[in-house]
Amino acid sequence: MTAALLIYVIVERLAELVIANRNTRRLLARGAYEVGASHYRYIVGLHVAWLAAIVGWVAWTAPQVSSPPLVLYLILQSLRLWVIASLEPYWTTRIITLPEAPLVKSGPYRFLRHPNYVVVVLEIATLPLVFGAWHLAVIFSLLNAAVIWVRVRAESAALRARS
Repeated sequence: MTAALLIYVIVERLAELVIANRNTRRLLARGAYEVGASHYRYIVGLHVAWLAAIVGWVAWTAPQVSSPPLVLYLILQSLRLWVIASLEPYWTTRIITLPEAPLVKSGPYRFLRHPNYVVVVLEIATLPLVFGAWHLAVIFSLLNAAVIWVRVRAESAALRARS
């Protein structure tokens, strides 16, 4: 079960990158532009380090899977899909803005301005807990908080410019 879950997470993240890169190329071809590109490498680095740390922890300790955080993590995956489905061609891992595109206000965006970041914050904390790695949950949550703070400010400014 442990290996299957980690493989699922890795495959999911890679599939998301394929979708995000395709959407990014299409948006840029329509006249969109990127905002906040300078911090994107830190987001990628954080996510790669987070996943590598979890894989290393699992390989080193062979922990038991804890069901409550696993259930929460799986619920978060359905919320992630809801976000992606709501944004459809506008969903990317970068901040890509297309000035004439309407702001999405359906799906989870009816309730939150940045639901994807809520999901990411909870995932970064929850997945390590599935394997009993509370220290990884704390370390990467703190690092993620710094990156998300910069990210949300950049994205909010881009959205304000379109409102």
